[in-house]
Amino acid sequence: MSENSGHPGNPGTPDHSGRSEHDVHREVTDLETKSTTASRLFDLRLIIGGLFVVYGIIVTIAGISPSQATLDKAEGVNINLWTGIAMLLLGIFFLGWLKLRPVPPVEIETTEEKEGA
Repeated sequence: MSENSGHPGNPGTPDHSGRSEHDVHREVTDLETKSTTASRLFDLRLIIGGLFVVYGIIVTIAGISPSQATLDKAEGVNINLWTGIAMLLLGIFFLGWLKLRPVPPVEIETTEEKEGA
């Protein structure tokens, strides 16, 4: 074994790929952080809430000035307005839920914690 080759038991020494354990640990930590960010970005509450708010705005706008034919079809009830308002409220509920109870951060267990346990 030459002097330049690293030993797996010695932290900070380069291994056969030229990277130290510290570099590999830093890369793993970076990937875990990116994974946490992605899980927060693609939380279903955000997607569902956002879609309900957008569609609720569209349907509410359509219900603000209904035609007489539309009211006659719905037996005098402005169904677009009431449905749009309900969709807006549901979307706001989902977004509020996301704001009040966000996704908890992932617990990253370091090598020192594993060895100490």
